[in-house]
Amino acid sequence: MRLDLRKSFGELTRFEWGLWLVSLAVVAGSYLLSPEGSVLNLLTSLVGVTGLIFIAKGMLLGQVITIVFSILYGIVSWVFAYYGEVLTYLGMTAPMAVVALVSWARHPYKESAEVEVARVSGRQAAWMAVWTVVVTVVFYFVLRALGTTNLGVSTLSVSTSFVAVYLTWLRSPWYALGYAANDVVLIVLWVMASVVEPDYLPMVACFVMFLANDIYGFVNWRRMSRCQRKSED
Repeated sequence: MRLDLRKSFGELTRFEWGLWLVSLAVVAGSYLLSPEGSVLNLLTSLVGVTGLIFIAKGMLLGQVITIVFSILYGIVSWVFAYYGEVLTYLGMTAPMAVVALVSWARHPYKESAEVEVARVSGRQAAWMAVWTVVVTVVFYFVLRALGTTNLGVSTLSVSTSFVAVYLTWLRSPWYALGYAANDVVLIVLWVMASVVEPDYLPMVACFVMFLANDIYGFVNWRRMSRCQRKSED
């Protein structure tokens, strides 16, 4: 599997083009409605929704864009003292996106630009549960020591993010539901921030569109899984 920018965009369906463009429009519209919209917040949101459409397609470009998004989002979160988000995206999501990039590159589906979908074993699920508990507990105390804003919601964001990145690394369709759960948490988190600073309204719009894209990602990965299994029968 190779990273081919032109081919990646060329393989988007009409629906996917529509979903991506609507996502961009919603995010940009929220930026225009914000009293003093931050260009960095807007850029971060646009990069994020772009990455998701390619993750939903199981393409390497999605992981590359996720790395860029993680760095930008970490900066935005630092400004509002959401240290949980900073640690999650710079210390976990970005490195795991690199690991996932390597994993996906090594497991292409035949000669296509699509990753080979895998099933999660009982052992892998058990380890995921154990590590989720460990990560949640450790991050709670770290975030509390740092004086993180909205500590409880920030800690929940860490938990759901970990599950999502773990399943992404395993190439499981369930990654999308992990991210969808995280999206709901982040919508709440950035609504809280927007009450204090309206500049963060684009971040709310960003994660609303993330939720729509992740729901589509789950549907599309399930379709990919069925098609791959059927071709092997």
